Amino acid sequence: MQIVFLLVMGCLLKHGVSAFAAVPSTHTRIRMGAGQAAGVRYAAMTDPIEQAKAHFFAGNALFEAGQLDDAAARYQAALALVPGRPSILANLGVTQCRLGQWAAAVATLTQATKADPTHRDAWVALGLSHEALSNWAPAAQALQEGIRLGASTAQLWLSLALCLLRLERQPADALRALDHALALEPTLAEAWSQRGSVLREAGRHAEAARCFEQALAHGGDETLHRFYLASVLSGEAAPAQPPRVYVEALFDDYADDFQTHLVQHLKYQAHETLLAPLCTGGQRYPLVLDLGCGTGLCGQRIRDHADAVDGVDLAQAMVERSRASGAYRRVEQGDLLGFLQAQTESADLVIAADVFIYVGALDAVFAAVRQRLRPGGCFAFSVELAIEGLEPQLRPSLRYAHSLPYVERLAKAHGFQVRQTWQAPLREDQQKPVMGLYVLLEPAAGH
Repeated sequence: MQIVFLLVMGCLLKHGVSAFAAVPSTHTRIRMGAGQAAGVRYAAMTDPIEQAKAHFFAGNALFEAGQLDDAAARYQAALALVPGRPSILANLGVTQCRLGQWAAAVATLTQATKADPTHRDAWVALGLSHEALSNWAPAAQALQEGIRLGASTAQLWLSLALCLLRLERQPADALRALDHALALEPTLAEAWSQRGSVLREAGRHAEAARCFEQALAHGGDETLHRFYLASVLSGEAAPAQPPRVYVEALFDDYADDFQTHLVQHLKYQAHETLLAPLCTGGQRYPLVLDLGCGTGLCGQRIRDHADAVDGVDLAQAMVERSRASGAYRRVEQGDLLGFLQAQTESADLVIAADVFIYVGALDAVFAAVRQRLRPGGCFAFSVELAIEGLEPQLRPSLRYAHSLPYVERLAKAHGFQVRQTWQAPLREDQQKPVMGLYVLLEPAAGH
């Protein structure tokens, strides 16, 4: 998720000016005698508050000049002299945000809001820092407090909506936040896009389509929003494949809690159902290729029956997780076709569990697998089951479904024969089972 950082320094500086005791005015200093003026200058050099003030305003100037490390050092020097001042803490926290030091910013800004619970901009910066760390609940709480205290920009409301969506709260809360954002900035494409996604998931497809059209009209990514539109408009031609940027972002964002969410919440079972008949009877596979390996569920299931397992995934975060599983000889980041075409070894088993829902048209994949599979090998995969149709179907879930006739047509065209097919659930969606088609193919005789 891209963090939208709000520049709150202007208000913070206003808080900062009143944080220190007043100093003699220029006119007062002019009327002083030389001895008196020297005394004031000496006091300024030795008074901790005056020294802290000098560091504070020097930090502000450095911040505005873009010298963020030096600005942070000045604020820290000021805090060493006057600990706990909310204005200094807030400015330091914002500077740490700008430096990408999110954890440090959270600690600093938490102190600032405790020292001054009415410091609106500190609450806003604290919320955005939590958002950057994927701490959705405290992020939403802090952003709501900033809004309650008077902060109100379209980007702020959008950030709140994104946090609420991550918490899987009632979509009405997120919709209200998005409506506030759009009331303030009607041309904010990201808010239109997020609003469309909420409505799409709620089954309000016509309204979702209008939002995606607005996102397009205001500069949203055309390929991505055409894909979204095709998922909710019947009769709209579906792209042969989803946009790569969509798949990469989906799984990079999802990687940290992917396995827990998939297995525990969605009751995912495709990997077990697909591999069960391949892990009985003492079969052993010299080389297994795992297409779309994700966090490594298939690799962990098959590794005791294989000499080597190689995997590929489009999302770098997933690649890192599967490598860490220890189930693979190697894991590459890239697309399925590039991975298959670059292979120099023939495979005994190629698996793709619940992967083709994010691929769409499978002609090129079938051709590449057939080139890589050794005689007597097996191509095992699952698809989301489409009851009819000879082409992939893009569903409002943004997943593709494939029918048995489509699979059989491709198998015949690319030199495979069907060893076995069966139907069983893949996972749940909104607490309802999603039916899958499981397929085992092998090279046809004479091919």
